[in-house]
Amino acid sequence: MAARSGERRLQILQAIAEMLQEPRGEKITTALLARRLDVSEAALYRHFASKAQMFEGLIEFIENGLFTTINKIGAEEPSGSRQAELIVALLLGFAQKNRGLTRVLIGEALVNEDARLQARINQLLERIEAALKQALRIAASDSELSSGEDVAAAANLLLSYAIGRWQLYVKSGFVRDPLAQWPQQWPLLLAGCLSQPA
Repeated sequence: MAARSGERRLQILQAIAEMLQEPRGEKITTALLARRLDVSEAALYRHFASKAQMFEGLIEFIENGLFTTINKIGAEEPSGSRQAELIVALLLGFAQKNRGLTRVLIGEALVNEDARLQARINQLLERIEAALKQALRIAASDSELSSGEDVAAAANLLLSYAIGRWQLYVKSGFVRDPLAQWPQQWPLLLAGCLSQPA
């Protein structure tokens, strides 16, 4: 029974993610979600106490997906600048593959929802920024960037770049690919954030 309950919870989260993929999708209500799944609203509430809890499930999925890979990058890649590159590429690639979840990441899907959901996304972004700072600290200690570089500012710039690409992707109706021009843009970011000593 627990496995069946877990399967139904996953179906509900997948349905929300699919509904969020609509470029100009309407606000997700439990009535729309129940209709899509061909169940009653009461059936939804047997698996989640509230709609906010459903969105929390999506945020947990995002966190697990991103940080499993970020931790793997940190463990396997010795170069700090390469770690930073891989983390930013991960953020862009995640958006490309998960259109609906990108709307959660930029907060668009959370408008008029419980404020704690946006706070949770803010925490997630802070954790990503901390991972980028750590990668840049490694780069600094290995002389991959000049000692005068502001690691916090560089990490914030890289995160801001990723968030900007997410925004363009969502606001364009998922037309502007977040990975478009990435090979050309990374060297520009690298030059601005990780400049070599003169």
